Amino acid sequence: QVQLVESGGGLVQAGGSLRLSCAASGSIASINDMGWYRQAPGQQRELVASITSAGSTNYADSLKGRFTISRDNAKNEVYLEMNSLKPEDTAVYYCKVTGRRAVWSALRDYWGQGTQVTVSS
Repeated sequence: QVQLVESGGGLVQAGGSLRLSCAASGSIASINDMGWYRQAPGQQRELVASITSAGSTNYADSLKGRFTISRDNAKNEVYLEMNSLKPEDTAVYYCKVTGRRAVWSALRDYWGQGTQVTVSS
């Protein structure tokens, strides 16, 4: 069993900052990509940012410059630093990890339960 535990969400005023964390634990032998997605009410889930095991990053075009993704491979953790937050950033933010439960296992995606981020105007 693989568990992803997110933390750091909350209520913040427009222009403020938040830092999300996600820790992967349990039966996971290796992790490839880690990432953050978000889903606003009535909207589809969308990619926020992702990072490979080598540290290469990918961001949604609209978020470049405000959000920064990073990871700690030794701790199996991924982080999302969010600055200059806007009301339209309000959403549930989900952590996703792509990894293997064993060296012979296929790659698969694991999702966290989500953490609410609310930005007030």
